Amino acid sequence: MKLEQLDMDAKIDDHAYEAAMAALMTRFQAIHQAYLYHGEKAVVAFEGWDAAGKGGTIRRMSSVMDPRGLKVWPIGAPSEEERTRHYLARFFERLPRAKEIAVFDRSWYGRVLVERVEAITSEKAWQRAYGEINAFEAMLADSGTKIAKVFLYIDPHEQLKRFEKRLADPLKRWKLTYEDFRNREKWGEYVEAVNDMLARTDTADAPWHVVPANQKKYARIDALTHIADRLSEGVDLTPPPANPELEKRFRQETARP
Repeated sequence: MKLEQLDMDAKIDDHAYEAAMAALMTRFQAIHQAYLYHGEKAVVAFEGWDAAGKGGTIRRMSSVMDPRGLKVWPIGAPSEEERTRHYLARFFERLPRAKEIAVFDRSWYGRVLVERVEAITSEKAWQRAYGEINAFEAMLADSGTKIAKVFLYIDPHEQLKRFEKRLADPLKRWKLTYEDFRNREKWGEYVEAVNDMLARTDTADAPWHVVPANQKKYARIDALTHIADRLSEGVDLTPPPANPELEKRFRQETARP
């Protein structure tokens, strides 16, 4: 799938959205309790254009999960100390333990996206990164970690409309930076980089799911449905039985005068 092949007019009506979102929230609650009970672990990687809706989608997912079993990692530029190590090192440190789901708001794919387009790293390094990333994700899958990767795409016109709304909202202006506007100057280069990334890192263990995100509601449902499908694959979502010892203790407490 290339970005140019997406149906950017994809939409969902309000009634269908509310019904689908309610069902998804129930699914994520079931997934969450199953992970806590069975000791499963998963990685969810979000990539996409600025203002494409990554944060809003993550908030919907995390709203029904206990923070003890869900970690959200917003990823920015590496620190000076992190730059002295292999670029994957800081992601190894954030991988989930048993019973955890780790969500990355941007990820290791920065190596073949922003670092490539902005010439932050050499061509030799980002070309090599495709194989390194595939090996990294294969290692995660082999160790029992489920992987969901989502890319949200909006067109230039829709992005500019969202920038305008952010500028007009005092509570959202902090989201907008000069870099957001500067990145638009290299739109074509980013499209090329994303298409290369999709072609070279879409694998059986870690497939990409690309979402046309011009309508936020459609994008949320599409992205969250894919994530729920990936995280529940092969997992028994049946609610665990009540602990008989706890039930016994409860009866003892209720029997007290």
